[in-house]
Amino acid sequence: MKHFPVFMYHKSLVWVAYSLAAVVVSLLKWQLGFNREGYTAYENYRIFRNASAHLWQTTNVYAAFPAEQWDLFKYSPAFALGMAPFTVVPDGVGLCAWNLLNALLLLYALFRLPILNDRQAMLCAWLVLPELVISLQNSQSNGLTAGALLLAFGAFERGQLIRAGGWITGAAFIKVFGLLAAGMYLLYPGKFRFLRWLAFWTVLFAGIPFLFFEPDYVQQLYRWWWELLRDDHSASVGLSVQGWLLTWFGWAAPKNVITVVGLVLLALGVGSVARNKKANTPQNRIYAWAALLLWVVIFNHKAESPTFIIALCGAAIWYASVKPSKWWHLLFILVFLFSSLSPTDVFPAIIRKTFVEPFVLKAVPCIVLWIIITFALVCKRNLFGSAPKA
Repeated sequence: MKHFPVFMYHKSLVWVAYSLAAVVVSLLKWQLGFNREGYTAYENYRIFRNASAHLWQTTNVYAAFPAEQWDLFKYSPAFALGMAPFTVVPDGVGLCAWNLLNALLLLYALFRLPILNDRQAMLCAWLVLPELVISLQNSQSNGLTAGALLLAFGAFERGQLIRAGGWITGAAFIKVFGLLAAGMYLLYPGKFRFLRWLAFWTVLFAGIPFLFFEPDYVQQLYRWWWELLRDDHSASVGLSVQGWLLTWFGWAAPKNVITVVGLVLLALGVGSVARNKKANTPQNRIYAWAALLLWVVIFNHKAESPTFIIALCGAAIWYASVKPSKWWHLLFILVFLFSSLSPTDVFPAIIRKTFVEPFVLKAVPCIVLWIIITFALVCKRNLFGSAPKA
């Protein structure tokens, strides 16, 4: 599975494929128009765009607006402010631009990973493309989040701590779990300098709305946002470890307990690499970042199918860097088959409805992969070797 036809390893072809995917998906969704309830097939984009409009109207952007959109806005005030340019263009243009931003930033981030060579980066790009299309079909921000986290990874590897802090903060102000990537600073020198820059970027992102709106309104926005996140925590289990435990074993495990256990195991894995200079190799840092990218999805109780582009990025960089082995080929095939293709027409509808969805099979291979990677890091076991450099 690691071998594609030679022509597929041309960078220009990958850029064209990602651009076409974003534009074609956008136009197909846009041309569907409105349904009977007055909603579109690209409601997430409309929610993001509407949040900016609501912000300028100084209303509660986190309130329900059933006449305008089907769901709530759940991201930061800075994110809503950043969507302002999309409020002045037609939906067709804006949706294309939004999906292009998500797709091309992710692709750029993969090519900017100094820890992978060009061939490995292109392998990753092709492997995550089907999952990216699912995210684009839902006009989600997950490509943007994945790209920001990978750019932080690349910045850390280059010793660019200012950029690493900026990309992590940007990811966190899109989806709060992005802040977890800050913990990867343990793997790199200049720890205190990085923390200072992280604090700077956090204050900057949090403070940007104060430049445009009254302080009382902005403070209230943050209170509304906190209330939404607090109430949202108990809403569902999603395609996650919690969902897997519930559907497979009937165990409604306490979410906080499961999250803490997962966080401790992740911290032990990263810490085992950080504490030992001999273990802190480029290869092990790839595995640590792969574990992180998988973690933020499978331990997210709100994880949905489009979120898995982040996890697939983790699986892909792991797979591109391991020594060829029939077991690792098989494991990644299972990840690709169930975590990437199971929501598509590759699986007949009856199988999706009877097995895939009820048993959260989209999440299970990613959970298995995360357990194996984490075990290897915590126990300092060289399970994977390394792929030969092309």
